[in-house]
Amino acid sequence: MIARAGWLALPLLAACAPVSDEPTPAPGGSDVSGALFVAGKFGNTLAKVDLATGEEVLRVDSCANPHELATSPDDQHVALACYGGTTVDIFRTSNLQRVKSIELGENARPHGIVWHENGHLYATAEGRQSVFWIRNPLGEADTFEFSTGKQGSHMIAVSPDAQHAWTTDLGSKTVTRIDLVTRRSPMSATIGEEPEGIALTPDGETLWVSARGSDMAYALEPQSLKRIKDVPVGDFPLRIVLRPQGDYAVTSDLADGGLSVIDTATGAKVRSIAVSSREEAEAKTQVTILFSPDGERIYVAETMANTIAEVDFETGEVLRRLPGEGGGDGIAIIE
Repeated sequence: MIARAGWLALPLLAACAPVSDEPTPAPGGSDVSGALFVAGKFGNTLAKVDLATGEEVLRVDSCANPHELATSPDDQHVALACYGGTTVDIFRTSNLQRVKSIELGENARPHGIVWHENGHLYATAEGRQSVFWIRNPLGEADTFEFSTGKQGSHMIAVSPDAQHAWTTDLGSKTVTRIDLVTRRSPMSATIGEEPEGIALTPDGETLWVSARGSDMAYALEPQSLKRIKDVPVGDFPLRIVLRPQGDYAVTSDLADGGLSVIDTATGAKVRSIAVSSREEAEAKTQVTILFSPDGERIYVAETMANTIAEVDFETGEVLRRLPGEGGGDGIAIIE
């Protein structure tokens, strides 16, 4: 049985992992194409994996303890939150050349990041208890800082109209709403134990949060932060993502190596997907999850195993394991 106390220090895990599985091409001659980008938080690297062949084709040095990734609306760039430092770094997706490093200030420790359809970047700065709006990130970038006043502002979601952002505040056990336009005081609500994962439905009407200490997912009304649904999920749900179609939310349940699938219309958990066994969960350390743009596959970062599992969403079958060297955690995709 996995000791839950061990997961509470997850950001401090040291780098040691078994050899990754051999890369394999897309199964069954499928037409999977595009690229997966992987931040190696222990190796301080950024890598590019070709989804057609299943092979890593590029790897470069990044920054200290890189975490979340976000691709630009035109898929030409990928932004990296440098959790061990103070910058957001931007790389070309074609060749992983670093083209920009945007300074956020002393002790920033950026983590969650969104590259919005409006072309602007939004990132948490956990060390400063704030959110940054980075306008014109590829040009003469302007940065605007918004305080959350909360401990551990870790992950972020941004509304479709870019009027509001929301953070999960691990240390304060809260979710915080930030008004990006009027700069009114932030609003926070206590949501479970150690809320971490956060995702907003495509229509902006429901905010989903996973609380890893409660083994729960919560549906919230975004403006009032009122709880609409409380959904029991798997063990230690570290992340939550929404299928691009908006019909399902999925949690990454680190301690049992699985995924919980929630019907967003009913607010009920409808099935579980076993990515690895509970006995394997500690060795693999399943963290970040990401849907393919068509919603047909889920990519699951198995950080300590140096692999990224590719899962068929409809059947729950693990199709293959892709390379995620250096402690692959943050992932992003282009097709």
